[in-house]
Amino acid sequence: MRASTHEPLLRVVKRAEASARLKITVRLIAVLLALIVDALFIFFVTGLNPAQVYVTMFQGTFSTSMRFSWAMRDLASLLLIGIALAPAFKMRFWNTGAEGQVLMGALATAAVMVYYGNTLPSPLLFAAMLAASIAAGALWGFIPAWFKAHFSTNETLFTLMMNYVAIQLVACCVNIWRGQASGLGKLNMKTKAGWFPQIMGQRYTINLAVVILLTVAMYCYLRYSKHGYEIAVVGESENTARYAGINVGKVIIRTMIISGALCGLTGFLIVGGRDQTISTGTAGGNGFTAIIVAWLAKFNTFTMALISFLLIFLDKGAAEIASAYNLNDYASDIIAGIILFFILGSEFFINYKVILHRGGRKEVC
Repeated sequence: MRASTHEPLLRVVKRAEASARLKITVRLIAVLLALIVDALFIFFVTGLNPAQVYVTMFQGTFSTSMRFSWAMRDLASLLLIGIALAPAFKMRFWNTGAEGQVLMGALATAAVMVYYGNTLPSPLLFAAMLAASIAAGALWGFIPAWFKAHFSTNETLFTLMMNYVAIQLVACCVNIWRGQASGLGKLNMKTKAGWFPQIMGQRYTINLAVVILLTVAMYCYLRYSKHGYEIAVVGESENTARYAGINVGKVIIRTMIISGALCGLTGFLIVGGRDQTISTGTAGGNGFTAIIVAWLAKFNTFTMALISFLLIFLDKGAAEIASAYNLNDYASDIIAGIILFFILGSEFFINYKVILHRGGRKEVC
């Protein structure tokens, strides 16, 4: 007996592996479409000239050398957190706690500055700050990893909740340190103990150098080292990893210690090289933004650098638009958000292909 069926008009099929040319083409088309949609929004909603708005957005990062250096400063923090998340995400351990891990590293750094800033010589002070920040971040990464390895807890919820614990710890310590003052202010303002030295006129030059070094180091670690191979195998299938003789629990704990330690290092660089103070907003939401960076880059740290720069560029551009045209933050953020939305959406067409059925009725046995 023969039966007749109808093929669906559209079918979505996962691609085996998209070529580099296809990835570049799809993303360029996404950016072009985003600019067109943005132009329509700008013209019909704000009444401004889209071309002038785009020029203003560009000026937010590139109009002066100082603005460009500020963009590089913010890029360093975002990129380093993305690098920290890369090994955990490649292992399919969804670490949503980078915000808290950065805060704990920053808190440990600030504590060393407050209690030992006037007693330790500079080399020992910086060494203590570095060690404390890495240890604090590593601890904040170890705790959810240990529970995941031994009790199969949900790492997404666990790490997310630990962010709020870190925020409250920072708020408590800041209130203690500020005493009767209205705010904490700069730490060790008179002595500048624990402040990074100025190199090429900026204190965050060290931040950029460290991030460049770690970008290369993490790429090599994930691609060429034995640990990187184990991370990839565990991420593909824990059962396969166990069959191959890999201690899955050990890999999970080790990888999250590395991830947390790098987030803690970010806190050290922010406090010592950028802010010279600490607050509950020290991480600036980068712990969540870096998730986008790591995921879009498919854990390639060099690609992360490009994506991080794009996000910083959009953020600076939105702020410049709001200032130049007296727009509220919502309108300027929508302009930047449309571009980001199209770029994120382009990942669907990179990973999947849409097949349009033109035949109509198909006979099957």
